Amino acid sequence: MNLATPILIACVIVAFYLINSVKILKEYERAVVFRLGRVRKDASGPGVILVFRPLDQIVRMSLRQEAMEIPSQDVITRDNVTLKVNAVLTLRVVDPVLAVIQVSNYIYQTLQFAQTTLRSVLGEVDLDELLAHRDALNRRVQTIIDGHTSPFGVKVISVEVKQVDMPENMLRAMAKQAEAERERRSKIIHAEGEFNAAAKLVEAAALLSTQPMTIQLRYLQTLTEIGVEKNTTIVFPLPMELMTLFNRAVAPNSGTDPKDHA
Repeated sequence: MNLATPILIACVIVAFYLINSVKILKEYERAVVFRLGRVRKDASGPGVILVFRPLDQIVRMSLRQEAMEIPSQDVITRDNVTLKVNAVLTLRVVDPVLAVIQVSNYIYQTLQFAQTTLRSVLGEVDLDELLAHRDALNRRVQTIIDGHTSPFGVKVISVEVKQVDMPENMLRAMAKQAEAERERRSKIIHAEGEFNAAAKLVEAAALLSTQPMTIQLRYLQTLTEIGVEKNTTIVFPLPMELMTLFNRAVAPNSGTDPKDHA
């Protein structure tokens, strides 16, 4: 009876140790296991793994994407405009072993690279280029940061400039510039309309000159349009062509030549 008790206690201790050695990793998790201080070549997981403490030590790593905000940075563009720019960076761990043994904190390290790269890249362009070609600048920043982080197993998926804060005087200058541009375009469109209208009038005049009677028809059409208004006094000019036709009609009845009346 006295011998069975220590054996039972030992079995309970061993069972408890084995149960405690079982680790379950989720689908997006990997475990970097150090055995006697040496890391295994490949990360373990997902599923069930055995970690025999104190011989083994485990570091859990997530393979999911992580989004983080790059703090606002003071940027001086190539045309000497001072801006405050912040951005959003998305990354994921592609090699858990490198992310553990090559850098102490891969998130902090990536953010430091992102801040310096953002200031450097945006400082090489003008303000207009920054505002007009933001996608190209985002890709350039992403490529540079990814080149810095790839040695420690981190992939930078995207970098997006989130907000650009400009000085108040610069905002007023840009508003004036935009207003002047709109006014210029309005004047150009108005001038083109006047030019097209004048060209059409020239064509219409040339067409009417070939058929004099069409002028009389145009007079009658104008008279109809004006007559819609009740309080309108109409002065209708009598064309000389009608007087000529009238004289020719009266001349045979009077027996005289219309030319004698001239």
